[in-house]
Amino acid sequence: MSAPEYLRGKKIAVLDFGGQYAHLIASRIRRLGAYSEIVSPSELTVEEARREFAGLIYSGGPASVYDRGAPTSSPTLLEAGLPVLGICYGHQLIMQQAGGKVRAAASREYGPAHLEVLRAEGLLEGESETARATVWMSHGDEVDQLPEGFITICSTEDCQHAAVADFQRRIYGIQFHPEVRHSERGDFYLRNFLGICGVADTWSLQGFLELETERIRQQVGARKVFLLISGGVDSTVAFALLARVLPHDHLLGLFVDTGFMRDREGAEVEAALRALGVDLHTAHAESLFFERLQGVFEPEAKRKIIGELFLEVQASETTRLGLNAADWFLGQGTIYPDTIESGATRHSHKIKTHHNRVPAIEALIAAGRVVEPLRDLYKDEVRELGRLLGLPDAIVDRHPFPGPGLAVRCLCMEKAPVEDPAALEVRKALLPDSSDPLAAELRNGQLQGALLPFHSVGVQGDQRSYARCVALWPQGGLSAMQELHWPVLLSLARKIPNRFSALNRVLLAVAARPEVDIAALRPRPHYDLNEKRVALLQKADRIVHNFQIGHGLYSRIWQFPVVLAPGGSASGGESLILRPIVSTDAMTAAVFEMDILPLRELSQTLIALDGIDAVFYDLTSKPPGTIEWE
Repeated sequence: MSAPEYLRGKKIAVLDFGGQYAHLIASRIRRLGAYSEIVSPSELTVEEARREFAGLIYSGGPASVYDRGAPTSSPTLLEAGLPVLGICYGHQLIMQQAGGKVRAAASREYGPAHLEVLRAEGLLEGESETARATVWMSHGDEVDQLPEGFITICSTEDCQHAAVADFQRRIYGIQFHPEVRHSERGDFYLRNFLGICGVADTWSLQGFLELETERIRQQVGARKVFLLISGGVDSTVAFALLARVLPHDHLLGLFVDTGFMRDREGAEVEAALRALGVDLHTAHAESLFFERLQGVFEPEAKRKIIGELFLEVQASETTRLGLNAADWFLGQGTIYPDTIESGATRHSHKIKTHHNRVPAIEALIAAGRVVEPLRDLYKDEVRELGRLLGLPDAIVDRHPFPGPGLAVRCLCMEKAPVEDPAALEVRKALLPDSSDPLAAELRNGQLQGALLPFHSVGVQGDQRSYARCVALWPQGGLSAMQELHWPVLLSLARKIPNRFSALNRVLLAVAARPEVDIAALRPRPHYDLNEKRVALLQKADRIVHNFQIGHGLYSRIWQFPVVLAPGGSASGGESLILRPIVSTDAMTAAVFEMDILPLRELSQTLIALDGIDAVFYDLTSKPPGTIEWE
């Protein structure tokens, strides 16, 4: 549904160049009080821009502006007389179109950086020139030469032109991402841009609710919705919204127990949903899911099979319940990160296929037979909407849990990683006596490091990566770790993946069995999903959940994945990775900085589990690592 007529000329257009953050920009703009719309940059004309919009934001994107076939927009948009803000790729494109130059950066930047403000005007109006605000970077290219009329208004240690401005034409370009929560002054800069555009305080989430309510009525009509429910925040809020719009007998919930739920969670989900008055059916399909995933190792293959099985079970249950499929829509609690990470926008790069974005479901979407009331929202908006709909905090504030469940937290391995030149370069740099700057930095921090024998999915420069990990630990061994020097650890976690393309994560080794040498962990080829491995992960996950509750950490941590990785000692055990993060929207995340004493208590409990050889703590932000490991 298009925006109301009264918003014509008061909207912000977000030109989508395929970045992981394009819709997050639009979401952030709405939460700051202005209506935003995603538009195709190649289709937006000067005439439409002047008629419909008050300002333009050029989003980030995975391409390089100098690549053949890179996404672009009409250069005449810069002459439309509207305020313009370019972010990351959008910033580089504006600079190129206006006559500047862009090149590959000498040092890639993924994660936090600190601004040095040179001129606090326009976009930076009211900013302190001594603030050194933290901002979030994710780029491999940089502006090398400014066009005529532009000046640099702030820099970072590794990026000279972190923000630029042509004050006369009201055109701004920034290399960092103000739309993510980890840019601590990001909302301030975006609010300044809305002020420049003259559209502050013209939109609210209540307005979205009214529009979406009407859209659902128009789409569904007299038919019904069969909603796939996981018991998580998204599907529960989706149900509450659909229940507000549809008659009670036009909405049916289906909970599919895949066998990949947390320990005892299946029963807990059913009880919680029935307490809400949901017309709920449960399908116990554990055997089917394990059978189909036997011998499957690749993360994308696992996700696709799981997504297709959800549809297969849904079709089977439709038949079992005697329902006429032609009368029913499929309902899902899909939120925007599911879509954007699946590469659904025109120029975006696939990070991972979410279970609700497999080809069979995409075909239903194309046919107009899928209802997704939260498809344009982010997790923080979903939580706010849940409160607006009257859901209790106990449901709204639950930690996110992936639709495929523990299947994407139980890593698989078909064969041992190849020791290619990139891996050898990392190993050489980590040698204690190496002359490499990284080895010197580790020595200064009294740390040592090793390349680990398994892969994870990441997001680097808005593109999917599938790369190795590095582990760090004290030079004196794990027993020498008496405190956590978080600034040193986080600095290394940012620098190491920026330098080595073969890496996308940095871990801290926090526990190991006495006989285990972290530097010599072995891969576990031919490890796939099976009941024994998932049961071990369920035990570890339950320990971590109880630990969070017992130490009052649950509300401070946004999500705490526990990952089982196929690598261990000669005895045949595996590794556990702890992944506690803080976030609001799932598009970016930072590690939760746990104190040493509770971390030691937790890691010692986990290392006592039969089958676990080592425990690690993931230090990686998103980017370059995704929240989930697969």
